[in-house]
Order: sequence, then C-alpha cells, then structure tokens
Amino acid sequence: MADLATFPRLLHDRAQRFGSRPAMREKYLGIWQTWSWSEMNQHVRSFASGLAELGFKRGDRLVIIGDNRPRLYWGMAAAQCLGGVPVPTYQDAVASEVSYVVEHAGATFVLVENQEQTDKLLEVQEGFPSLQHIIHDDNRGLRDYDSAGVIALDKVIGFGEEKNKLDPNFLDSEIAKGSGDDAGIMLYTSGTTGKPKGVVLTHDNLMFAAKACVEIDNLDEKDSVLAYLPMAWVGDNVFSFAQAIWCGYCVNCPEGPETVQADMREIGPTYYFAPPRVFEGLLTNVTIRMEDAASIKQKLYKYFMGIASEIGGRLLDGESVGAGDRIKYWIGNVLVYAPLKDALGLGRVRTAYTAGEAIGPELFQFYRSIGVNLKQVYGQTEATVYVTVQPNGQVRADTVGIPVPGVELKIDDTGEVLYRGEGVFHSYYKNPESTASTKDTEGWVSTGDAGFMTDDGHLRIIDRVKDVGKFNSGKLFAPKYIENKLKFFSHVKEAVVFGADRDTAMAFIDMDIEAVGNWAERNNISYSSFQELAANEQVYRMVKESIEQVNEGLIEDPLMSHSQVHRFLILPKQLDADDGELTRTQKVRRAHIAEKYASLIDALYNGDKNHFVDLEVKYEDGRIGSVTGTLALEEAQVYEPSYTADKVA
Repeated sequence: MADLATFPRLLHDRAQRFGSRPAMREKYLGIWQTWSWSEMNQHVRSFASGLAELGFKRGDRLVIIGDNRPRLYWGMAAAQCLGGVPVPTYQDAVASEVSYVVEHAGATFVLVENQEQTDKLLEVQEGFPSLQHIIHDDNRGLRDYDSAGVIALDKVIGFGEEKNKLDPNFLDSEIAKGSGDDAGIMLYTSGTTGKPKGVVLTHDNLMFAAKACVEIDNLDEKDSVLAYLPMAWVGDNVFSFAQAIWCGYCVNCPEGPETVQADMREIGPTYYFAPPRVFEGLLTNVTIRMEDAASIKQKLYKYFMGIASEIGGRLLDGESVGAGDRIKYWIGNVLVYAPLKDALGLGRVRTAYTAGEAIGPELFQFYRSIGVNLKQVYGQTEATVYVTVQPNGQVRADTVGIPVPGVELKIDDTGEVLYRGEGVFHSYYKNPESTASTKDTEGWVSTGDAGFMTDDGHLRIIDRVKDVGKFNSGKLFAPKYIENKLKFFSHVKEAVVFGADRDTAMAFIDMDIEAVGNWAERNNISYSSFQELAANEQVYRMVKESIEQVNEGLIEDPLMSHSQVHRFLILPKQLDADDGELTRTQKVRRAHIAEKYASLIDALYNGDKNHFVDLEVKYEDGRIGSVTGTLALEEAQVYEPSYTADKVA
C-alpha cells in the first residue's frame, strides 16, 4: 500500500471510498453539523492551497491551539499535504508555555480557535521573527484586529479555492512528494521532569498506530468516537485523526468542554477512549447522583451493583455463569446497568480503552461489572500510543495486556520496561542527546516504567522507575499503586503518597470539591471556601475512614502490606497545572510537589499535629495570590498483615 503511505493520500482514498458517509460532526449552537468524507477532503485541499498562497512550504511547522474543532483537525491534514508538520499544543496553556512551543518548534504559522488563543500569541509574537501568520477559526471579537499577520481561516480557504481553480495540479504534485518516513506530526511531552520535548512521529509511525487495534476490535466505517481530549495528546491524535482516517469512522466534536457529557449521551459513541481521571470523574458523578436519589433507588443500586461486582466481568469475558445469576444480572441490567450506561453516554460503546497512567483496579472493575468493555492500553507518545493492549477474553485489572503486533518487549536488569517496533518515534526535535539516551542503536526505547512479564505473557506495570523506591526496611515503595486505590473514593480527586527512604508512608489528599461540596450540602455543613471545607473535622473523618479502608485492603497483599498510610493531611487548595503541580495532561509532578511542600512532608514525619502554611497560587488571569492557614495532620490506623512470614517465603 505504498501509494497510501501518507495521510493526505489516505484521506483522498477515503473520500473516494466513503463519499457521502459522515466523517466529522460538530455541535454548534445546539445543532449538530455534519461533513462527509468527500466534503472534508475538499475543505482540506482548499485549506492546504490557501496555506501555500501565504507562503507555507515543505518542512514548515504549523502550531495548532484550541478545543477539538473539525477545522483544526483539517489544519493538521492541510499542513501534511504540503509536507509541513502540525504541532498541536494544549489549549489551556498560558502564554509562556505557548511561546516555548512556538519558539522551540520554529513555527512559521499558528492556527488558533478563537480570540483567547489569538491574544496569547500576540502577547509573545514580537519575540518570534519566524512567526508569519496567526490564522483564527472563530471570528468573534477579531473583526477589528489590525495586527499584521492575523487572518481569518475563511479567508485562507478562499485563497485556496481560487488557487485550486487556477492551478488544479498544484496540490496533487505536492502530495505526491510525500513519503512514509516524512515527519507527520510533532507532539510535546507532558514535562513531568523538566521542559517538554518535541516528539517527532512519521507517517509510518501514525499508520502503524492507526492499524494497531482495527483487527483486534473489528473497527470500521460504521463506528463513531467523541473527540474531547486535548489535541496535543497523542491519544487524541491516534483515535480522532489517524485511526479515524484509516477506518473511515465518524469523529464527533462537542460544543465545548462543559457540554461533553451531554453531547456524548446524544451521540452514543461505539468506540471510546479516556484516561483514568475521566473515568474517575464519571464515577464521582454517579456517586453524587446516587447520594441524592430516593431511598428505594439507593437500595436497588446497592443490591444490583453487588451482583454486578460478582458476575458482570465474568459475563463480559464469556465465562460460564449459572442461569439464576444470569437472570439476576438481566434484571439488574434493565433496572440499573443499562440506564446508568445511557446516563454516562456509554450505552452503545462496544470497546472502551483507558491509558495515560495506571487505573485503580476497583475503578476498572466497576465499569466492566456493568457491561462496559473497558480495556487497558499501555504506551506513550514515543510509541505512537501502542505498546501493549488487552484483547477480548484476556482483560485483567492487574496487567496492561500483551504486545501489539509489530512490537517487541523486554525487561532490563533494573526492571525497566523496554520496547521496539514500528511505532517508535523518529527523534526528539533539536535534542539528539535525549534521543540517544531514550532510543538505542538497536531501536530499543526506555519507557521509564518499572514492570515485569507474567507467565502468560502479559505486562504488569509497577510504577515509574523514578518514583519506585524502597522504605528504610528495604521493602518496595510504589506510590502510584496506593494513590490509585485512594482515588477510587469520590471525595478524593488526587493523592500524593511519600515513603521512599523513610520508615512509613504518608499522604497528601487533594479533595474533590464537587463531591465533598455535594456531601456538605446534604449534611447542612456551611463553608465559604475550598480551604474552609478542606479543614472541616467531618471531612477529615471521612478521608481518614477511606484511608483506613485502603490500609485494611493492603494487608492481603504481601508485596504492598507494608505501604499502609500512617499519617495524612488534606491540602488547602487543589493541585493545579498553573501552579506547576500537575502537567497539562493532569499528571502529578511528584518532584515539584515534594520540593514545594517539603515543610509539610517533614511535619508529617516529625509527628506534628498542626502546621502553618503560606502557599503561593496563580489565578487564570495571571494574578498571584496566597493561601495561608494552619493545617491539621492526622493519624490513620494501620493493620497487621493477615499472612505469616512463612507463607510469604
């Protein structure tokens, strides 16, 4: 299939094959707009020729900033038509973060969604002489802008339509110059340990990812997905762009971030992808709604969820289940599971994947128990997502599956997971040293994750290598495992556990203001701020009970029983990417938190009952503020293991 080696060629082929079938939808002002494959291809061609008229050429970089919008995805394809490289970045990034990407990528053009993103670029534009044009999709608020280089996307498309009439062979000749080993996209890493790196992925890499799960999950043009995750994340690029063009399925863009859940219920996607934090948020919403429900509904929910937890996963895996249990589950499906899935927008989902970080086993089993075919994918940007996947019938909460076809795995002497295969990235842009340290001469890539292979060929991830440590006793410390168990509780949004080179484990709890606020309202507990609610004695009691429940569960695990949380505190503010505590993909920047809150960690280990804090916070408008107050530091009960040393041996 050499003639379809690049995505512009593949898109043209799909326009011929699928013609009037829906390629993309977008909800705008409450109405779903639809573009067919032939219409999408035509828009991309006009867009590409318009870019060429403005001076965009082979090798140029097009930075893309905004929410999931059809015309932003078309911009990616348009840049590829001309041999350029699309560089999507996070729409919630502040001006300094955007300027880093623009400068590092050496971008000549930027495609933005609206006025907000345009203003970010204008704020930093003077420092980048290479930046020629800022193209905006939404014209609202921008009609009177007279800044040089700011131009409406409609006008660019108009230029392209005219060029295609005058020179109908131009674009085809440009597309014909492309090859599979050309750079197809550049995506920046989350930057958990330093400055983000630009990961260059070729068309061949993207083609590999596009094909990786098509046969495993029987994907085709009749499927549909919801594009709601950041375009700068590799997962969205594979599921909402590469795989969509390969399979021909429809990509649906919600009206906005705040309408995702409602729009998902309307669309009812058949194929769904989300990181664990999204599944955690969905479950939190379910918990809140059930707490507000009538007593009879709460009893029905509790009873049938008990049945689901026993047999739901077994039914999904095709295992043998007795007739009586099947009847109970069928009744539960009518009364609870099916309505619940419909309310979550998961009613039509045939396959759902989660990736990005480890998912808690309790959370994973909850969704499978109600009939959602949730599976785990393990991968990273450098792998173009896919390293391992869980085939149907081989789905387990404690592993991330088997290598996808075309990928080899091995574990080195330190326990780090290494892989190589067709999806391995080309290089880190302008960073040959990091490229060489990550990918060796034989093509093996260091993941930075610690893990091992089970006897039946599945990969089990323990934690990040840099986060895995040892207690002073010499026993294993894997914080993510404990954190995921804590995050199963709806009132815990994030948890950060410490213990490396210490005697015991301690925890910071970042409470979920929506769940805890709802609980406070139902219990007539008044509060005036996040900080006041976080300090409430009853909230501390609720969190303490959850931690002790996790501790009690850990005593059954010989590898983790020593990792019980001895003391904890509730943070007086939410962890925030703007404060450097999270990445833009909402991953915890553990080292930064440990440095920023060093005095709090010391207070936990010193046995202090209270500790005064004065924390700097950054608001969305750029202002700097502070949170001050005295935090309570609480003890949690720990339990003796239920096994003996002889049994472990």
